[in-house]
Amino acid sequence: MKALLQRVSAASVSVAGELVGEIGRGLIVLVGVAKGDSEKDARYLAQKTAGLRIFADGASKFNLSALDIKGELLVVSQFTLLADTRKGRRPSFNEAAPPELAEELFSRFVTALRTTGLKVTTGRFQEHMQLEIHNDGPVTVMLDSRDKFPA
Repeated sequence: MKALLQRVSAASVSVAGELVGEIGRGLIVLVGVAKGDSEKDARYLAQKTAGLRIFADGASKFNLSALDIKGELLVVSQFTLLADTRKGRRPSFNEAAPPELAEELFSRFVTALRTTGLKVTTGRFQEHMQLEIHNDGPVTVMLDSRDKFPA
């Protein structure tokens, strides 16, 4: 399971012109679920996402997490994070989990984030979405549950 985190001053997601989620200061979290991922991966990534220290303290050092600043989270499913581009010019998505499993684990990831007490909003699973991202820094970090749980 992968999560691409972007530190934002604001972000929003729309589907077919309808605003379905927006946040202020916090993180946009793009989530890709791979074949073989489990609830353990979802819980690990949620904990890592909420606790990752990528917000600056008074000395401009990355010492604060979303939990520390009471940041808001916008979580969006993005299977394209699992793209394999090693061969040819068209990405392969063979490693992405089937939609039913991906939706279940995405939901478990969101639920685990909500248990932290942070405001969590989401896009809509398997919908074409428009994101507006005000990346702060810019700061972008990739997390992969397989870094913790090798295959």
